[in-house]
Amino acid sequence: MYQNETPKSEPVFNLPTVIVALGLILVAVHLVRTYLLTMQQDFLGLLLFAFWPVRYVEHEIVSMAWPGGDITKISSFLSYCFLHGGFNHLFFNVIWMAAFGTALARRFGTARFLIFSAICGVAGAAAHLAAYWGDSAPLIGASAAISGQMSGSIRFVFEMGGPLGAFRSGSPHAYNVPASPLVESFSNPQVLGFVAVWFGINLLFGLWSAPLAGEGANIAWQAHVGGFVAGLILFRFFDPVKRYHPQ
Repeated sequence: MYQNETPKSEPVFNLPTVIVALGLILVAVHLVRTYLLTMQQDFLGLLLFAFWPVRYVEHEIVSMAWPGGDITKISSFLSYCFLHGGFNHLFFNVIWMAAFGTALARRFGTARFLIFSAICGVAGAAAHLAAYWGDSAPLIGASAAISGQMSGSIRFVFEMGGPLGAFRSGSPHAYNVPASPLVESFSNPQVLGFVAVWFGINLLFGLWSAPLAGEGANIAWQAHVGGFVAGLILFRFFDPVKRYHPQ
């Protein structure tokens, strides 16, 4: 069995260093946007780093010069994750990352965790683009990447001996329990219940305005779904722990 190198003591409420670092980066970016940049500078930042579906409609590109050109057209599939619509939006994302990203970071280690989260963020942008092709409203926020962290974590946290399993363990080894295959994992009532509630909440957000989560605009729930589904599928390719094979 693979065992991650888990420090004897983790900083800030026992959170992994990568979670603390990402949280601080998200907070720092938002503080700079809120208190140091002018409105014009902040809008330029949105043009450079937010994800704009309208950029991918060719006739719109001809009529509007976007800063950064093809570089930001590609990089914005990920850079949008570092921008947030307000302190409430930022707060909820940091809290969810601390809750679910922690388990995944302890299992994957820093490098795997960052790459996995980035791919889920990109998948969220792609899902949003498919749903809102040519839309002129920007997509911002780390929700899609964190949704992937959520779905990745439920692949093992509810397993027997896992940190949230029926017979749970408080040992660091709880984060290294073998995960069941994806289809088989849905036979676990805890996994099935979590997924049902998660999709139910996102459907509610899709039908109700975003003040529920403090974003100040409609929640891009399709991006959440894209990140979540990507996390479910990609988990096995990143998981360093050998899968469970019943005898």
